[in-house]
Amino acid sequence: MTETARTQHPDPESLCCESMQAALEMNCSEHDDPFECPDSLIAYNEGLNQFALIVHDGGRDVILIRYCPWCGAALGQTSDEEEEYMKLASLKSGRDGRLVVVSNDLTRYTDAARVAPTLQAALDDWDKVEPGLRELAQGLETGSVPVERFHERECASPLPRAYQWADGSAYINHVELVRKARGAEVPESFYEDPLMYQGGSDSFLGPRDDILMPQDEGWGIDMEGEIAVITSDVPMGVTPHEAKDYIRLIMLVNDVSLRGLIPGELAKGFGFFQSKPSSAFSPVAVTPDALGDAWDGGAVHLPLLLRYNGEPFGQANAGKDLTFNFPQLIAHAAKSRPLGAGTIIGSGTVSNKLDGGPGKPVAEGGDGYSCIAEIRMIETIYEGEAKTPFMKFGDTVEIKMKDKDGKSIFGSISQKVAKYERK
Repeated sequence: MTETARTQHPDPESLCCESMQAALEMNCSEHDDPFECPDSLIAYNEGLNQFALIVHDGGRDVILIRYCPWCGAALGQTSDEEEEYMKLASLKSGRDGRLVVVSNDLTRYTDAARVAPTLQAALDDWDKVEPGLRELAQGLETGSVPVERFHERECASPLPRAYQWADGSAYINHVELVRKARGAEVPESFYEDPLMYQGGSDSFLGPRDDILMPQDEGWGIDMEGEIAVITSDVPMGVTPHEAKDYIRLIMLVNDVSLRGLIPGELAKGFGFFQSKPSSAFSPVAVTPDALGDAWDGGAVHLPLLLRYNGEPFGQANAGKDLTFNFPQLIAHAAKSRPLGAGTIIGSGTVSNKLDGGPGKPVAEGGDGYSCIAEIRMIETIYEGEAKTPFMKFGDTVEIKMKDKDGKSIFGSISQKVAKYERK
C-alpha cells in the first residue's frame, strides 16, 4: 500500500464524516509527501480501496484500518469476495506450535499471537478471531505488518495435535485395489455409507519430519496422499448440506500406513491401531476461498502431486472419482456425536480410474497413484506379482498441490523413512 498511498480521495463527499473528509482533502504547503508531513494522518489506496493510519517514524509504514477513527463507520471494501484469504501455519514451539499467518506466495509470515497463540485457540473462537487473522493476511500482502522469512522446514503440522482425526476412504478406485490386495471384497454398503476410522491425533509429524520406524522389513511402510479439512464445532446430526458451512481450513496429508500389519489387525474385528502410525500434514492450511473455483464446497478439483525417491509417482485429481465428498464425510462422522472445533476429516487416498480401469503409472501416461499399495496391485493384476517394494530406510516422498498458475498452495510434505532409535 505504501507505494501508491496518497491522502486525497476521488470522491470526498462519499466519505463517512467531515473529519475523514478533511483528513483526506488535506494539502500541505511544506511537504509534497504525506509521509513527511506530521499533520497527515490518513493514507488511502484507490486501487485496493484501503484506508490506513500513517506511522510517522521516518519510514513509510501504515496501519490498515477498517473503521473510521472519528465516527466508527466501516471503511473500504467489506464483501467476502474482497477479503484476503488466509494461509495459516504453526511454527514448532511447545506441544501446540506458534500460530502465524503466511503470505500467498509462501515466502513470508507474520506472527498471530495478538489474535490467537495457536491454531487450536483460533478454531475454538473462530467467529471472533477470524476477522483479525484476515487483517493480518491482508497486511502481509500490503506490507503493513511486521514480516519474517517463512521456511517450511520450521513448521509443525498446522495442528501439531488435535482432539480428533477421522479418516475416510472416499475414492472407490483405492478401496477396490487395496481390498483386492488383501483378498477382501468391497462391501455393497460402501456406495451409500462411507468407510471411516479414527486415527491417532496426539503426535502428528511435521511436514519435513522423518518417518521413524524401528524396522523396515515386514511392516510394509507406505505413504498415502490425501486431502483433509479442519472443522469448527459441528452439531450432532448435521446434514451434508449443512456440514459444508463448518469447514474452516483445508490441507494435505501423508497418512502413513503399515500394510504388513493391517490384515492381522482387521482380522480381529476391531479396526486399525498399530498399522496407522503418526500422520503428517502440509506446512500450511488454507481457507476454502484460497482455492478459488478449484473448491466446489465439497472437493478440491486439482491434481495431488507425489514424488517417490525424486521421481513422479502420482498426479490424481482430488476432485474426480469420489464416492463421498467432505460434507458427506462430516455428516457421517457427526451422525451420533458432535465434533469439536479442530476436528480433522480426511478424504482417504486420492485415486483415479482410467477409462473405467484402475489407472496407469505416470511413466506410462497415467495419473499414477498416491500410495504404493495401489501400484503393487496393478503389477499383480497385469504381471502376476507385485514388484514395487514398500518403503525402506532412506526412501523419500514428497506431496504437494499447485494452483492453475503452477504455484504451490499448501507447501510440500517432504519426508524420509529413517530408523527409530529410542533415546
